Amino acid sequence: MTANDRAAWLLSLPPAELRAALEQLTPRERRSLRTHWLLWAHKGQRTPGHDWRVWLIMAGRGYGKTRAGAEWVRSVAERDGEARIALVAATLGEARSVMVEGDSGLLAIARHDRRPTFEPSRRRLTWPTGAQATLYSAGEPESLRGPQHSHAWCDEIAKWNQSAGRAECAWDNLQLGLRLGHDPRMVATTTPRAVPLLARILKDGEAALSTGTTWDNARNLPAGFLRAMRRDFGKTLLGRQELDGELIEDLPGALWTRALIEECREASAFTPARTVIGVDPPASAEGDACGIVVCTLGGDGVARVLADASVEKASPERWARAVAKAARVWQADRIVAEANQGGAMVGSVLRAAGVADSWALPLRLVHASRGKAARAEPVAALYEAGRARHAGTFPALEDQLCGLIAGGAYQGPGRSPDRADALVWALTELMLGHGKNPRVRMT
Repeated sequence: MTANDRAAWLLSLPPAELRAALEQLTPRERRSLRTHWLLWAHKGQRTPGHDWRVWLIMAGRGYGKTRAGAEWVRSVAERDGEARIALVAATLGEARSVMVEGDSGLLAIARHDRRPTFEPSRRRLTWPTGAQATLYSAGEPESLRGPQHSHAWCDEIAKWNQSAGRAECAWDNLQLGLRLGHDPRMVATTTPRAVPLLARILKDGEAALSTGTTWDNARNLPAGFLRAMRRDFGKTLLGRQELDGELIEDLPGALWTRALIEECREASAFTPARTVIGVDPPASAEGDACGIVVCTLGGDGVARVLADASVEKASPERWARAVAKAARVWQADRIVAEANQGGAMVGSVLRAAGVADSWALPLRLVHASRGKAARAEPVAALYEAGRARHAGTFPALEDQLCGLIAGGAYQGPGRSPDRADALVWALTELMLGHGKNPRVRMT
């Protein structure tokens, strides 16, 4: 009986018999059993057949995508001493912390006697067989121009920097350099997001595709985590994407597309000139969320979304204090609140707490005379013109933006686009309203 046959036999035993059989194994045999990956992997983590060049694993969080990618790289490196492997992540920091040193990374899954040597300064892993892997950042596409590889693992490709076509440029440069050995291959692992690179790979139809949900890996996830995910996200739009692994497509006629938002995303430093908090109060504590979105106008004349501080099912006192907290944290210059749904409560609670007086913080109450989509159209135009950007990722807010339909009813998650409406009020004040010139606060 081979080692694999013995492991398969053990795993087929009932729990009581399995425990008894494991007690008879030596410590070395028990450790060896853990390295038989194909016996523990679920179906979606197993390499598909032989006829593929790109294997795309697109699934929900906790599915085991990172482990599947790392195990594939390990199998390549242990059988082919000539392998030259590219490890590509959104940043070099993520390549190291997730792909190499993470709980499911290459160092963690390796057998002690086959563990690769990691040289951080050279961004290189070397296995006892002689196989090597080099770390790359997808945010630096030119670093992939020139190097040649026989294999590649690309992690969270939907998270790569999509602005100015960087993600697709990194992918293309990697593909052009994938020409060593007799059978070059690459694996891409990701949670789905409607970004140009992922759409292109799926449209080509040439990649072997594995899909799945968080629940497919339930036996390896804490029961408390699974219960919390079902309770908090269920079949929400965010849950369908992040847990069920569903690629949420753009809606016809949407004012914002996911590709547009990705084009307007940045992480670079900038100098805030004026900061405004938009507030869309709920009709009641049992109703929709209170939209609280922080936006700033930079010294370069471009507006940025800094934070989504919205709160769900909150009393007037609670959401007003959330506004006050955001004002303190982000050093806001003004609060803009919709008065149609009790916006005056924001002012009364802030003043009762002494916040507005001590900060000399102007509060502007606005009245909605047009529908939400009509108010949003000129703000969407700011994105298209490159005058509004997102300094970070705000999934719930972005889902609502993509649900606003030109001339139509809202089709996004929830009953109302409260977060999106708060963003519209803030950016209108900064970019389209009066008083856009920055003021100097005296200290």
